[in-house]
Amino acid sequence: MARPRQALLTRERIVEAAAVLIDAEGLDACSMRRLATELGVQGPSLYNHFATKAEIVDAVAEAVVAQVDISVFRGNDWREGLRLWAKSYHAVLAAHPHIVPVLATGPGRRPAGLAMAEAVYGALIEAGWSRARATHIGALMRYLITGSALGSFALGFEADPDLYDRFPHLHRAHELAAHRAAVDEGAFELGLDLLINSLSDRYDQGVRR
Repeated sequence: MARPRQALLTRERIVEAAAVLIDAEGLDACSMRRLATELGVQGPSLYNHFATKAEIVDAVAEAVVAQVDISVFRGNDWREGLRLWAKSYHAVLAAHPHIVPVLATGPGRRPAGLAMAEAVYGALIEAGWSRARATHIGALMRYLITGSALGSFALGFEADPDLYDRFPHLHRAHELAAHRAAVDEGAFELGLDLLINSLSDRYDQGVRR
């Protein structure tokens, strides 16, 4: 009887398997040995496609960024473009939280990351912002989006009411974890509104440099 044929090992299969592993267990779980086991192959075969684990993680980061909708900058005012892009990016990172520390360092050499930076920067320049201010705005947006995805504010407080006896203003902090979505998403939406509204005011006043 012929042995069943094994699915062809490709870069795409490796990246997909690594993404699933990272999403489920975090970056540390994605070793070359573990990945080979998940794919049902021998470890050395992975090196025909990627030289290191870092290259695989970088490819996963690239695949995640490629999910962000940057088409929103076409046909929209820069304010609406920024808002829609930020929400798309935020949603993608919420779905893949373990890859956020990699993305928080910047686009590096990743084509999708550079294309996203080009779309944001280009929209701001075309709207009339100076290159310096467009750079600052891009940095601010990244700090807000990736920063909010690095961890939950609500989950940072223990659900032990006795812990806050000496901190009267925190007497309900133990309830925050139960309202994580409302707290964390509400904070992101508020920050995004404040940032874009403030930029809009400066823009309308002609302060674009």
